Amino acid sequence: MKNRKIKVLLFSVFLGFALCGCSGASEPASPEMTDETEAEPVDEKAYKEFEETVSENGADEEILSSGLLAQYGYASAYGAEREREGDNVRSYLTGKFVPSSIGDRRPVAVMLNNIKDAQPMTGVSMADVIYECVVEGSLTRMMGIFENYDALDKIGSVRSCRNYFVYYALELDSIYCHYGQSSYAVPLLKEPFVDNLSGLAAEGNTVYYRTTDREAPHNAYASAKGIKKGIEMMGYDEAYRQDYKGKFTFAHDGDDHTPEGEGVYDAKRVEPGYLINQPWFEYNENDKKYYRFQYGDKQIDDMDNSQLAVDNIVLQYSAWQKVDDNGYLGFDCHGGGKMTYISHGKAIDGTWIHFDLDQGATRYFDSKGYEIVFNQGKTWIEIIQDTEGDKVKVN
Repeated sequence: MKNRKIKVLLFSVFLGFALCGCSGASEPASPEMTDETEAEPVDEKAYKEFEETVSENGADEEILSSGLLAQYGYASAYGAEREREGDNVRSYLTGKFVPSSIGDRRPVAVMLNNIKDAQPMTGVSMADVIYECVVEGSLTRMMGIFENYDALDKIGSVRSCRNYFVYYALELDSIYCHYGQSSYAVPLLKEPFVDNLSGLAAEGNTVYYRTTDREAPHNAYASAKGIKKGIEMMGYDEAYRQDYKGKFTFAHDGDDHTPEGEGVYDAKRVEPGYLINQPWFEYNENDKKYYRFQYGDKQIDDMDNSQLAVDNIVLQYSAWQKVDDNGYLGFDCHGGGKMTYISHGKAIDGTWIHFDLDQGATRYFDSKGYEIVFNQGKTWIEIIQDTEGDKVKVN
C-alpha cells in the first residue's frame, strides 16, 4: 500500500468532528473436511484496485513525527516504551499489568465461526480484543486476540481467512490462526510479515482438531498446545517485533474515565445493526461492562457458560465494496473514517486513522483531534459498513 500524505485532510477531519474439556470425540483436522479452498475464481485486479483506492487517507510520517496528544492530559502510548514493574509489564491489549512471560509474547488472533449452528463458541471469553465484521451473505465472522491462552484446550470453532481480518490481526502483531482462506487472501498470507497457522497447510493437523459433536466445517478447534507446537514448527518469533508501536492508549491505574463533554450521549444499549445475528450489548452499571447478546439470546462461552462481556466498544465505520460476483467483500483497513468510542454507559464520536502501512495499527481520536484514552480492560471492535450506519442504534 502506498502511504499518501493527508495533512490537510486530517486537519479538516478533526475540526469537522470539533478449557478445558472438549465436547465430543476428536480427530485430526483434515483439509477434505472443509468447504474453504483456494479454488474459487477471483478477480485479483478488482481487489487490488479497491485496496489502493481506500488507502489514501492514512497518516503520514510528518504527522506522526509531530507527536500525538491524548485526552485528559495523557501522553499517547504510540511508540512509547511500556511500563514495567518487577516481573510484570503493561499489556498492549488491555492496559493492565500482566506477567512479562505473557505480556512480552505476541498474542494469537483466531478466526471464529459466528453462524448460529456454531454456537456456543468455546474459549472466546478469554480473548482480550474481539473484532467482528460481515463476510459474504451478510453473516458476521469474529476474530479473538488472545494474550493469555495457555490454559485453553479448545478454542473455536475456527473458520477461514479474509484479507481484512489479516490486517486487523497485524495491528496487534498477532500470529494469525485460520482454517482455510478466500483466494484473495492467498498472496497476503504469503507475505513475509504475515505469520499464520493455516488448517490447510502442513501445520494444520498439529494446530487444529475436529470434534464429532458438530458437522464440518463447524467443528474445527485449536488448542494452546497445538498453537504453540505450530509456532515452533513454523519458526515464528514469539516476541513482539522491536519496532511495534501498539494500538491503544489506556487509562492509568486507578483512573476510570467516562466519556464526557460536548457531543457525549448515553450508551446503555448498543446495536451494531448486523442483519443475520442481530447482536446487541447491554450495559451493567454495577461492573461497568457491556454484555453481549445475539440470535435473540445471551452469547456465552460454553467453556464455563459465562456471557461475553467487555469494557470498551468501538464502532469503526469503514469504506467497503463487493469485489466480485461471488459476494466477497473488501474493507478499508489502511485509511480512515468515522468511529464511536463507548465505555461506562456513554458514547463519543470521533475519527479512526491507520498508521504505518500494513504492519501498523488504527488509532482513535475525538472531535478535537485528541487521541481517545481507553479504559483498561477488554475491547470489542465492530467494523461497520459505512453505508449501513443508519442501522446502528446507540441509546
